[in-house]
Amino acid sequence: MPPDVRFVKRLVVILTTVMIAGLVLIVGLLVLRITQAPPALTMPDSIDLPAGITPNAVTLAPDWVLVLAQDEILLFDRATGALSHRIALP
Repeated sequence: MPPDVRFVKRLVVILTTVMIAGLVLIVGLLVLRITQAPPALTMPDSIDLPAGITPNAVTLAPDWVLVLAQDEILLFDRATGALSHRIALP
């Protein structure tokens, strides 16, 4: 077998081995990452909605709680449950 063919054969084997190892590594990292449980988000003890507000949706974030009502958005502090912003919807 000519030396050039032997060299190309080695390159193909090495490249195939590296690609398989990389694919196994990526799949392993994805499996580890996906199976981890996210940290639990806790709600404040209570959130006092202004009079006449009926919540349509609630969104949780690390620092705040957003309450979507029919005609406005209410932002509450996550730690205290106090109303921090009130945004009217057009």
